Amino acid sequence: MKELTRPKRLAPGARVAVVATSGPVPEERLQAGLDVLRGWDLDPVVGPHVLDRHPEFGYLAGTDADRATDLQNAWCDPAVDAVLCARGGYGTQRMVDLLDWEALRAAGPKVFVGFSDHTVLHEAFATRLGLATLYGPMAAGADFVKNTRAQEHLRATLFAPETVRTIASGGTALVPGRARGVTLGGLLCLLAAELGTPHARASAAGGLLCLEDVGEETYRLDRYLTQLLRAGWLEQVRGVLLGSWEECSRYEEIRPLLADRLGPLGVPVVEEFGFGHCAGALTIPFGVAAELDAETATLTLDEPALR
Repeated sequence: MKELTRPKRLAPGARVAVVATSGPVPEERLQAGLDVLRGWDLDPVVGPHVLDRHPEFGYLAGTDADRATDLQNAWCDPAVDAVLCARGGYGTQRMVDLLDWEALRAAGPKVFVGFSDHTVLHEAFATRLGLATLYGPMAAGADFVKNTRAQEHLRATLFAPETVRTIASGGTALVPGRARGVTLGGLLCLLAAELGTPHARASAAGGLLCLEDVGEETYRLDRYLTQLLRAGWLEQVRGVLLGSWEECSRYEEIRPLLADRLGPLGVPVVEEFGFGHCAGALTIPFGVAAELDAETATLTLDEPALR
């Protein structure tokens, strides 16, 4: 697995576009998030369809075509320095194949921030654009609007990435050890669902794999992990970082499953690393070379996440 191209860091006055590729966005949270971005001396602009709702499927923020158009236009706008997702939910899989990847590549590297459902875009940006991305809080997400730690870690990553080259989580070692590799990952269920699709990686070989999920029963998490194992996707992975399992079964039930499925890989595994759907979620760069130390629960990047 190769390191990916790192976009430029943001500077005061940078224009950031907020788009909705997944579920419907609460207007009050969007406005609160925009106020946070303005407080960082950024210039946020909102995609025209961010507050839309799909006419038939209420779990989608507008039609697939409109959501794809908002993302594409924002990315291809030379005045835009970064694209931030508004919220997660579901829907990115429905629109990702509508994007013009040649046009996105021609627009050059930019900062992309999102998590959860946007695992699909993190994978696609890696495979189609060769671009490093940020798995972090979304502009209209409750955690971004209300949690100081989530805000400040993302802000530092965007403006002064050299200050957060070592990400210390406060987690613990499920399997001890150290490993080097290139970061990747996201929502476990979507990594499993994306197998065999045009934008998915063939495997996680050489990677430091970040996994988290939300609202899943333990047997479903078992299914996703087993699918990745049976597909050979986890062969030669270098290490695993486990984030949050919010609204899933009790962690006392999940932990033995994680040990059962991931322990035989023979690589370091750190749990409760503090990214994903938990309060105060850390921003994790994907596509960068790093070292994982499971005993100290730290991820140290070779270079800052952004140039």
